[in-house]
Amino acid sequence: MSDELPPPVASPARNSFLPAKSWQHFVAGGLGGMCGAIVTSPFDVVKTRLQSSLYQEHHAKLSVPGGATVAVRKPGGLLWNFVETAHIIRDIYRDESPRALFKGLGPTLVGVIPARSINFFTYGNGKQLIATHFNHGEENSYVHLTAAALAGIVTGTATNPIWVVKTRLQLEREHHHGRAPGSWAMITRILREEGVRGFYKGLSASYLGVTEGTIQWTLYERLKKLTRNVEGKGGAGEWFGMLGSAGTAKCVASLITYPHEVLRTRLRQPLVDGKVKYTGLVQTFRLVLAEEGAKALYGGLSAHLMRVVPNAAVMYSIYEGVLSWGESR
Repeated sequence: MSDELPPPVASPARNSFLPAKSWQHFVAGGLGGMCGAIVTSPFDVVKTRLQSSLYQEHHAKLSVPGGATVAVRKPGGLLWNFVETAHIIRDIYRDESPRALFKGLGPTLVGVIPARSINFFTYGNGKQLIATHFNHGEENSYVHLTAAALAGIVTGTATNPIWVVKTRLQLEREHHHGRAPGSWAMITRILREEGVRGFYKGLSASYLGVTEGTIQWTLYERLKKLTRNVEGKGGAGEWFGMLGSAGTAKCVASLITYPHEVLRTRLRQPLVDGKVKYTGLVQTFRLVLAEEGAKALYGGLSAHLMRVVPNAAVMYSIYEGVLSWGESR
């Protein structure tokens, strides 16, 4: 009998394309996006209305006795934008209902969960694959930038129809009376009046918005690394550093790229008297500038920042938490 040991049994080959536990990015991103969307939904409704020309036309005039209307001149300045946001939330709560502050939340959740899942999955795994195959296994800002751009394109293409429905629902009160339609009724209406192409309105602006996600991810990774070096690994200091990194990255990215949000909302507006006012990205940009000025490209900015900064903090904290939990198991 030979004293030689039998050769070890070969273990099944691990999938070399995706990193181990790649599904965690998918689950963590979806969970983080869901929680952030619920918490900040009222600001999303306000932001959409402020971005829309339909809302601005409706509130640009004030009714006076006798049926006449007079133009309303609103104060300017950044501080007024935050005051206006609070007023709109109050008016929606008083004139429509508390439930109206969560208009479009259904489509938002239907969109946010897969959007964030796809985005975090594509980015989290993409940066590892890009680093492994093109940068000798090391991550840097170029790797983060490429992965973020890829994640933005994939996410925007996959979820654009959901955001069209959400935008239409949030603008519904401005031109329809009575009970607002639900998501399925809105889908049916868009399909009947505009066809399948109607669900892809604003897609060009979404692609333009890829720059926001690219800036956000790249800056977040950089700030997270800096705060980790300052605070050291582990503990509450690193956690708060991560929250600050997420909020700061989103704030900076939003300020730089915000006009695409307004253009996208205008492109997704419903038909007015059976006509389409905004037909393309360049045409919308020129028309907004001509009719309303450059200031209109920042309509709803205060509500947007009040929503996306805490949203990013909540979303990234849950994302990082789920990944940390997965690594410890």
